[in-house]
Amino acid sequence: MTENSLRALEWLIEAGANEAVGEVPVDRFGLAGAQAADSPPPVIAARAPAPPVTGPKPQARPDPRPASPAADATTLDELRQILLAFDGCPLKRTATNTVFADGNPAARVMLIGEAPGAEEDRQGKPFVGASGQLLDRMLATIDLDRSQVFISNVIYWRPPGNRDPSPSEVAACLPFAERMIELIDPRVLVLLGGAALKALLGRAEGITRLRGQWLSFTTARRAYPIDTMATFHPAFLLRTPGQKRLAWRDLLAIKKRLAAAGP
Repeated sequence: MTENSLRALEWLIEAGANEAVGEVPVDRFGLAGAQAADSPPPVIAARAPAPPVTGPKPQARPDPRPASPAADATTLDELRQILLAFDGCPLKRTATNTVFADGNPAARVMLIGEAPGAEEDRQGKPFVGASGQLLDRMLATIDLDRSQVFISNVIYWRPPGNRDPSPSEVAACLPFAERMIELIDPRVLVLLGGAALKALLGRAEGITRLRGQWLSFTTARRAYPIDTMATFHPAFLLRTPGQKRLAWRDLLAIKKRLAAAGP
C-alpha cells in the first residue's frame, strides 16, 4: 500500500467508513427489519377500565324557540286579534297599520304575497296600490274578483323603504300565514312572487324555475295538501311587462284546476 493510499484509508476511517465493502451487496434495511423481528415486542401496560357513570343521565335541551301564539287561533277574527297584540316582529314599530287580509274567507282561491307597500300601509289592506290594481285585472281575466278570493301576505307590516324582509322577520310572521291558510282551507293556493314561495314552501329554486308548476302546501296540522301554484308578483310584472304572457299561462292553469275541482 502506498503512502497516499494509506492516508486515504486513514481519512475514511476518521470519517466513519470503518467497514470493508464485500463483493456481494448487503441490504442494510433488510437487516434492520430482521433484527426488529427477532427482538421481543415491547410490554404495554393494560389501561384500567373507566369507572361507570353513576350520576344522572344528561337531559335533552328543550327547543329555545317559543311557540307562536298563532296556533291558538280557531277563527280568522281570533287570529287577527292575536296578530294585533303580537310584538314579536320589529316591523310593527315602524309601520302605520297592520295589514291583515282582504276578500272572502269562504273563497276557493287564496293568494299570498310578500309584504305591504306604502299604499297598503296607509289603508291597512293588502294589494291596493298599483300592483293591487294589476292583480285585480289579472283575476278578472279568469272571471274572479275580490269577492271570490282571499288575499294576504307573508309579512303584515311594511318594511321601511320597501326593503326585503329579513329572515328573522319572515320567521316571526310565518306561523300566522300558515295558520291563516289552515283556517281558510282553499282549493287552490297562489303564491305571488319568489319571497312567498320560499317562505311557505321552503324551496331553494327561484320563481322563474317553479312558476307554472303545480306544487303542494301542507302543515303538521293538515291531513292533506293544498294544490299550490307560484306565479310572478304583480309588482314584478309592472317592471317587466314582457313576463305577463307567462303569468297569463299560470292564470289559465288555475282556472282549469278550479273547473276540475268543481264548486
